[in-house]
Amino acid sequence: MSKHGVLLVLSSPSGGGKTTLCNRLSEIFPNLRYSTSMTTRPPRPYEIDGEDYLFVSEEEFFRRQKNGEFIEWAKVHDNYYGTLYSHVNELLDAGYDVILDIDTQGAATIKGKVPQAVFVFILPPSLESLAERLYKRDENCGVDKQIILDRLSAAKTEISHLGLYNYVVVNDDVEVATETLKSILIAEKARTDHLDLDQIINSEKFDFLLEM
Repeated sequence: MSKHGVLLVLSSPSGGGKTTLCNRLSEIFPNLRYSTSMTTRPPRPYEIDGEDYLFVSEEEFFRRQKNGEFIEWAKVHDNYYGTLYSHVNELLDAGYDVILDIDTQGAATIKGKVPQAVFVFILPPSLESLAERLYKRDENCGVDKQIILDRLSAAKTEISHLGLYNYVVVNDDVEVATETLKSILIAEKARTDHLDLDQIINSEKFDFLLEM
């Protein structure tokens, strides 16, 4: 009965676990597609180009930005990130639900352009636990300690933008957080602006509505 897909915008501080949650949702909902962002930062050892991100040079990124190809783009931690209009619109028009894994700057831009999107902030249980995650993840990848400290500082600013979002999910337990996100998506898919109401009303199952 769905006519248009749901655009689900997820944000969290670096290390908040949103990528893991996006992957969990994709396993639960076969109609859900993960919109791959474009970035100028180098890939981490475990990341795959075209799946985790579209890794491009700054020259290529700026060319696309100048051509107006991004629904949103931002500079984060000295690197650029952007979401392609063409990719998102193609999926939504085909009836797929789409996840955007982006920062608060990008979310604010999208909210101005696509207010009917669903905005969810993934909140770490505490800054202490976030710091532990970042040190465990980034130091193993050779990331400089100062960069980790900068990301912790940025997390405080990002968390201050909670009012931009429709929902907040605390990622203390990944299973619980996944179930919460699952419930949010199920509820949002039942909203009338995501359904083909003419198809429902004109269905033989609801002929009585036409006689009222």
